[in-house]
Amino acid sequence: MKAFNKSVITLLCLLLIGGLSTLKAQDPVEEQLMEIDRSNESESFITVSGVVKDQKTKKKLEYVNVTVPGTNIGTVTNADGEFSLKVIKAIERNTVQISHIGYLNTLIPINGRNVDGLEVMLRPNANLLDEVIVRARDPRYIVEEAIRKIPENYSAKSNLFTGFYRETAQKGRRYINISEAIIDVYKTPYRDMNVDRDRVQIYKGRKLLSQKASDTLVVKLLGGPNLSVFVDIVKNPDIFLDREMLPYYAFKMEESVMLDDRHHYVISFMPQAVLPYALYEGKLYIDRERLSFTRAEFNLNMDDQNKATQAILKKKPFGLRFRPLEVSFLVTYKEVDGLSYLSYIRNEVRFRCDWKRRLFATSYTINSEMVITDGKVAETTIPYKMSFKQSQSLSDKVTDFADDAFWGNYNIIEPTESLESAVGKLRKQQK
Repeated sequence: MKAFNKSVITLLCLLLIGGLSTLKAQDPVEEQLMEIDRSNESESFITVSGVVKDQKTKKKLEYVNVTVPGTNIGTVTNADGEFSLKVIKAIERNTVQISHIGYLNTLIPINGRNVDGLEVMLRPNANLLDEVIVRARDPRYIVEEAIRKIPENYSAKSNLFTGFYRETAQKGRRYINISEAIIDVYKTPYRDMNVDRDRVQIYKGRKLLSQKASDTLVVKLLGGPNLSVFVDIVKNPDIFLDREMLPYYAFKMEESVMLDDRHHYVISFMPQAVLPYALYEGKLYIDRERLSFTRAEFNLNMDDQNKATQAILKKKPFGLRFRPLEVSFLVTYKEVDGLSYLSYIRNEVRFRCDWKRRLFATSYTINSEMVITDGKVAETTIPYKMSFKQSQSLSDKVTDFADDAFWGNYNIIEPTESLESAVGKLRKQQK
């Protein structure tokens, strides 16, 4: 049995700050960046932006993939269904693809010019998969076969990706921390099934911290940008896809779905053993033809609060009572030229805190998300000394918000209306 500390994904460090002056932003740690060719920064771009909705219900759709076919260029819609994608003119692609689970893919013509204010209506895809054939197969066998085929379904080369990462902390509904960064992600070949040599480097980032005296509990997410390394379930089997771990889970075939115009098995899993640590439960989406993992939705099992706490809490002030409520993940992959690549990761941690002898508890929510926005075959690695460490917090490594044009030509996840409002309020506190 592998040591559990390898499978811990989220570490929270709760610190009690004794006064407003100590809430001032720390100076970012200066490190020499690995030299990466960023010649694209000065190239001519076009922008495609709009909102994605369900054609039937007119509901805005969140976390929809927006990509340039045949490339790793892409982003996702935000919680308001909005997106903005910058495309280099030099790549000479004429369309942008919109895809989402349970919907038909939609192609948006761009023809070398800006396309703004789109209202993209996605049409639900009727489920045409043969349920008789699907339900006759053993779901655990399908998972095992998908694991076996990882070396041929995912990249056999080292890759260097560009990504956008954002994490937010909320006290109740009020934002108290917003941190964002453009990151470089180095990944070794998937046949290694090991993330020990994968690295993340911060290229540029910014933060906003609450300056309210009442926010005496500062919540930090340690190692957040490393989501792209440790939550890559296909490459990091320590999470739950290790063959030795499969007997501890019960697998069940669910109703199949269409994803990227392809039939997918949906297999749910849940713990069926009592171990010294908390296990996960959720759903795996596996391409029926390629037997590749396309999507995973999972959360930490909360049946035992002590085990769940041990899995996510690194440190807390004396006298503070901590109660975990939810630790959930969404991981997606996209196919490019017959191989699957990491595309998007989202993590949400909800918990409640209260001090002894105080009547009311306070709820907190930590959201973090990462989307791969570009990529290429790697010519060099990211040295360990320049990489972002699991013991580091992004808000301690980047500078304050200042420039509205901070991101330049880089693709990001568009901020929601509520997040933009929070940024305005936090900026006023700093003046």
